[in-house]
Amino acid sequence: MTIELSYRWKAVAIASLVSYLNACHLHSVAVMANTFESIAPTLPLATQFGHQLAARGWRATCAESCTGGGVAAAITDVAGSSRWFETGFVTYANIAKERLLGVKGETLDVHGAVSEAVVREMAQGALWEAGADIAVAISGIAGPGGGSVDKPVGTVWFAWVTATAMETRCHHFAGDRQAVRQQAVVTALEGLIKFSRRTV
Repeated sequence: MTIELSYRWKAVAIASLVSYLNACHLHSVAVMANTFESIAPTLPLATQFGHQLAARGWRATCAESCTGGGVAAAITDVAGSSRWFETGFVTYANIAKERLLGVKGETLDVHGAVSEAVVREMAQGALWEAGADIAVAISGIAGPGGGSVDKPVGTVWFAWVTATAMETRCHHFAGDRQAVRQQAVVTALEGLIKFSRRTV
């Protein structure tokens, strides 16, 4: 009887161990899939943008709020990106927008952080402070809270700027916080590619 119970407990222990290892494997696969999913949409865009900048001898910068450094991370996923990317700004709080990018307190008070007026000043400030040739600025409401009737969750303002031109655009993205931020990063990169083509 003792021998039979011993074998039974060993069998249970082995089965539990196998189940645990399988669960770990599935978790690892899921993590890898999520990582690939987050990188895959942006890496080709960042690579294309990097090639454009390298060909022109340009340097880029970014001023990010709701994306929290996602654009800078995407750009620097490309090997050799130090040739065209030196500095990025994550100005999540209003005080950081004022201190690091020179956004006027009056602009923030009148228009709010998520506005065309603010991203214009963010982009211009980033371009100047970084000594770059092209910049993108992003400010939005990724959620789940913080939205309003006028500016619902998913509202994101963008500005792209060079020394001679500027373009602004507002998007309303669907999905949860991660989805909004991911879409904002992709839109920022797509805009950089198109804007750099049209400007000298």
